[in-house]
Amino acid sequence: MGFDAVIFDLDGVLCRTDRYHLAAWGELASELGIELPPDAAERTRGVGRMESLELVLGPLASHLAREEKEKLAERKNRIYKEQLRRLGPQDIEPGAAEALAELRRRGLKLAVASSSRNAPLITERLGFNGWLDAVVDGSMISRSKPDPEVFHKAAELLSLPPARCAVVEDAQSGIDAARAGGFFAVAYTRPPRPLEGCCAEIHALAALPALLTQASVAQE
Repeated sequence: MGFDAVIFDLDGVLCRTDRYHLAAWGELASELGIELPPDAAERTRGVGRMESLELVLGPLASHLAREEKEKLAERKNRIYKEQLRRLGPQDIEPGAAEALAELRRRGLKLAVASSSRNAPLITERLGFNGWLDAVVDGSMISRSKPDPEVFHKAAELLSLPPARCAVVEDAQSGIDAARAGGFFAVAYTRPPRPLEGCCAEIHALAALPALLTQASVAQE
């Protein structure tokens, strides 16, 4: 059967913007006079902006109206965009450019599917757009991972069914979304950590082309 496309999560897979997110959440928390949860980086990985805000606010969230939360989310995003001015080659995941080039050489379609509304800005700044056939961001979906909507939207833009697409994810919510949507879910973690329910796992992006070849043969 094989695969015709690979759909990548962005942050934590093709690049690392965790430090910019964390700095933005930290600045927002400081403005609000609250402590940033020590596990904020892990708990906000792969989830949408409003869900992340709820996690960061903690008990304070129950005392704020929806409109106030939306203003805080926008404030955090403005801070984050300011942080992204420092985004550069140093933030590209090792082996990402080489993996994209090799997969393209093999004739596969490539897409990014991210809950972040800043995904197009990030892919452009890092020079990925020349390899990508589609970029799905948070403005194009109404439901965040673990709902598979973001991956279904990417497959739709690629004109392919989920069964013909592999998804590469670094978060449990992303793996759950990929499996729920009928995709071949590849867990990518560096350093290695367990992600339940994945179809396969890698710890270096250079291993991805060979893995997909092996998985294609196994499916025949």
